Amino acid sequence: MKYLKLSFLLFLATSTVAQTTIRQDAVIKQMVDEVSSKNIEAIVRKLVSFKSRNTLSDTTGKTTGIGAARNWIKSEMESYAAASNGRMTVAFDAFVQPAGGRFDKPTVLKNVLAILKGTDPADTRVYIVSGHYDSRVTDMMNANAVEPGAVDDASGTAVSMEICRVMAGRSFPATIIFMAVPGEEQGLNGSAHVAKRAKDEHWNVDAMLNNDIVGNTHGQDNDLKDNSRVRVFSEGIPSVDAVLKGDTSRRVAAAISALIGNGGETDSPSRQLARYTKEIAERYVDQLDVKLIYRRDRFLRGGDQTSFQLQGFTAVRLTEMNEDFTHQHQDLRTEKGVIYGDLPEFADYDFIQKVARMNLSVLANLASAPAAPAGVGVTTTALTNNTTLKWEAPKTGRKPAGYYILMRETTSPFWEKKIFVTGNEATLDYSKDNYFFAVQSVDAEGHESLPVFPKPVR
Repeated sequence: MKYLKLSFLLFLATSTVAQTTIRQDAVIKQMVDEVSSKNIEAIVRKLVSFKSRNTLSDTTGKTTGIGAARNWIKSEMESYAAASNGRMTVAFDAFVQPAGGRFDKPTVLKNVLAILKGTDPADTRVYIVSGHYDSRVTDMMNANAVEPGAVDDASGTAVSMEICRVMAGRSFPATIIFMAVPGEEQGLNGSAHVAKRAKDEHWNVDAMLNNDIVGNTHGQDNDLKDNSRVRVFSEGIPSVDAVLKGDTSRRVAAAISALIGNGGETDSPSRQLARYTKEIAERYVDQLDVKLIYRRDRFLRGGDQTSFQLQGFTAVRLTEMNEDFTHQHQDLRTEKGVIYGDLPEFADYDFIQKVARMNLSVLANLASAPAAPAGVGVTTTALTNNTTLKWEAPKTGRKPAGYYILMRETTSPFWEKKIFVTGNEATLDYSKDNYFFAVQSVDAEGHESLPVFPKPVR
């Protein structure tokens, strides 16, 4: 086994201090710097100008209602696609949601998908970034009120659109989909349709980033003002529907038991994506502290990432650190001097810019990196205090320049060491009883794939 120094992340330890030298990809850094808070504000204010984007609102109006909003989103993304030399296509993903639940009548919903096709024909990976463009007030069935939805979720839609603008003129080996969906407030309907389509059509979705409520920096109850931290929510034990959909309870219990027996409760694919997001985003975005929240979503709440998790895909949710509920799901009004309503003047556009830069850095690295190694396992043929890991080359795309073995103590939420190897097997002088391991692919420029947590193999 051959060990090399990391080309992009070098830890120099002294007796009193550890210095970290970080090497950024110059092309990705340039894209990150191009993300504009002014453009983001313009997008948010334009979406607010449609008065209502309630999923049940007017679909035929030219200047008001969800129909006008989705037509504008599509047109705007088509203008971005002009820089792609034909590699980006923009289209509606339309379907009819039947009456029932939070739909009082059959309703045509339209997701907007801007697809930047990857340049490597052998690379089937797909990366998705999304925000929901529908809005609501106190009564989600009230389709006729003024429903600005500036932070929830014009902010997330603006993230998807602005990084689409910046990335449209660039090329990546893998495919990136920039998405805006409706129906989130009615029950995640738009994202559920795309996720099921992705499953049925065998899209190789490697990761999905959902941006929902990413525009506020003031906490309502605690009065905290925080423009440097953002939360990333990730599920631990993968959704049962995704793991063994339609199988018997006995097999479900067996799968969960195997996961627990392997110590993988906090090493699901979504948790690996969350850790990856923190590492890469903090590498490229200044004054950003990514907080990993070990939940699928906020307490008893949900978001569009769940639609993808239930179909077996890796997905996380990005959300502001402290929410102000006077500006979420509220009828516009003023009571006792307090202004209620999700209005654009309460959004922090520099903060949304940070979140957009965060998304771009993660997507650009993933789509530039080799695919993750396949068949990653830890051998169990003999009792030993060493750990032997084995894996295969990726099943799609180009060959990696090498691999990183990641390592951390069982109590650590983050990977603590990276060891570069060029082969497909490594034995480490660390016990699998006491440490967690993973393996990721890396190219010559330092772009890393998502880490893969090993399974026991003989």
